[in-house]
Amino acid sequence: MPQKKKNTAFMKPVQVSKDLEAVIGVGPMPRTEVIKKLWVYIKKNELQDQKNKRQINPDEKLAKVFGSKASIDMFQMTKKVSKHLK
Repeated sequence: MPQKKKNTAFMKPVQVSKDLEAVIGVGPMPRTEVIKKLWVYIKKNELQDQKNKRQINPDEKLAKVFGSKASIDMFQMTKKVSKHLK
C-alpha cells in the first residue's frame, strides 16, 4: 500500500513581515509555527474575548497585522495573517 504523501506546503518556511515579526519573532518559519506563535501571543496578552472565545481583540501590535483595532473572528485571522507572509 503506498504511503500517503504529506502536505509539505504548510511546513515550508515563509518570510514574515516586519509588523508580524513584532508579534511572533523573526522568520522565516513554517505557517503552522506562525499560527502557533500567534496564539501564544494572544493568550499571553489575554486578547481573546472573555464572553465569545472566537473573537480576538487586537492590541496595538496585532492591529497592525490585522489592519484594524476592531475585534476579529479567529477564522478570519488566518486570512489577515497570510497577507504578511511571503
